[in-house]
Amino acid sequence: MSLADKEYLGIVKNILENGALGDNRTGMPAYKLPHQIMQFDLEKEFPILTTKFVAFKTSVKEILWIWQKQSNDVRVLQDWNCHVWDEWMREDGTIGKAYGYQLGKYHQVDTLLETLKKDPQSRRMVVDLWNVQDLPDMALYPCAFLTMWDVSADGRLNCMLVQRSGDMGLGVPFNMAQYAALVCMIAQVSGLRPGLFTHVINNAHVYENHKEQLLLQLSRLPQAYDAPKLVLNSDIKNFYDFKPEDIVLKNYKHHDKIAMEVSV
Repeated sequence: MSLADKEYLGIVKNILENGALGDNRTGMPAYKLPHQIMQFDLEKEFPILTTKFVAFKTSVKEILWIWQKQSNDVRVLQDWNCHVWDEWMREDGTIGKAYGYQLGKYHQVDTLLETLKKDPQSRRMVVDLWNVQDLPDMALYPCAFLTMWDVSADGRLNCMLVQRSGDMGLGVPFNMAQYAALVCMIAQVSGLRPGLFTHVINNAHVYENHKEQLLLQLSRLPQAYDAPKLVLNSDIKNFYDFKPEDIVLKNYKHHDKIAMEVSV
């Protein structure tokens, strides 16, 4: 059975049983718990849910849009037939000074890649999307906003993702898979092996209109499948050369898709 299903659904079950139901910015009440954590060894298995279908290619396109294209232009995603940001697109076609804009503005990805090669034991490898000055100009404050990177003595790349707000039904399944893929991509171009991926969610919540769907998913846990294998194009040595087709899941067995409505 996939560890991703166990870890993720364990948090969902805990929220539904022990979380507090309350109002929030979106207008859709949600059950919430603070400080939820998942951890995966990426050399052992790739963390993607099997108890429902997760659109892996869509999640990869989104992470490349943010980290590689360093873009805030939703039309770039739409050209890839990816529409996860359509609800937040402004009249100018962007999401304001959010996500990829902050990576490009301060050359944060280049700095990380250079540090991994020149000073891999640095304790200052932090990528931060939470720019207080630019928050008023963002269509949505960044949810998965902070990554901290570390290289083990045995040459493994570890990453901690900090997420201020985690929509367990829709957002978190994307985030866990796409950031795990990102770690594997950056490890490959840095001459490292994938290591630990730790996902910390400050406010983990289940929207009230997702409860029945997540109960259905919980009922599938005994029939969860084994984790698939992530295969990257081994010819890629430069992070900026990756294309969506270079990032493939092999043997991804999963249950049916579970439709949920996004809360904007």
